[in-house]
Amino acid sequence: MAKDKLDIIYEDRTMIAVNKPAHLLTIATQDEKFNTLYHKVYEYEKKKNKNNKIFIVHRLDKDTSGIVLFAKSQKLKESLQANWNTLAKKREYIAIVEGKLENDKGRIKEYLTETKSLLTIKTSEAKGKLAITDYEVLRKEKNFSVLKINIKTGRKNQIRVAMQGINHPIIGDKKYGSKKNPLRRICLHASRLVITNPLTNQDMEFNAKYPQEFKIFNEKSNKDDAR
Repeated sequence: MAKDKLDIIYEDRTMIAVNKPAHLLTIATQDEKFNTLYHKVYEYEKKKNKNNKIFIVHRLDKDTSGIVLFAKSQKLKESLQANWNTLAKKREYIAIVEGKLENDKGRIKEYLTETKSLLTIKTSEAKGKLAITDYEVLRKEKNFSVLKINIKTGRKNQIRVAMQGINHPIIGDKKYGSKKNPLRRICLHASRLVITNPLTNQDMEFNAKYPQEFKIFNEKSNKDDAR
């Protein structure tokens, strides 16, 4: 995505879905107010009509790419957020992880909490919130595996913690155990989102294309040196 160009996946009068690049915040922080996906979408809508409004429905980590959904009314935003785990039928990701997985598919169920230092960790049922992460291996190599991941819950950093927990951290994710970073980003991409639109009760599917930089892992010369 060019500096100010949005990769719009879908847009109608009620919502807009955008393919967020890595290295871009979804929303503002104390240190960065304007270089965010939200601000870019806000400016895009204001250029069309100064009365247009935009509301964030969910978010991705700065170094994760993929689908982010925005509502054009507070009513739709609140309806989606209040029932997100029910309305979001599919939340699929592509992850490239360290090592060769033994199992071709699996489910990871754990309870997560956040520390004072903003690190998400596993904890007991009494102290945490349930996180369910399903994975399927799409490709195995000596030093890395490509996974399709479907989350059943929306906990902060849940995929990253889940992969660290089975000793296959996501490549580039230093915070959760990765020792490799060939792309200078986390190799995690939100590739597919299926929601039930609460305004129409119809299912809607959004897809974000496979990141160009991930194709380095398809090259034979990189097969044994994904670091």
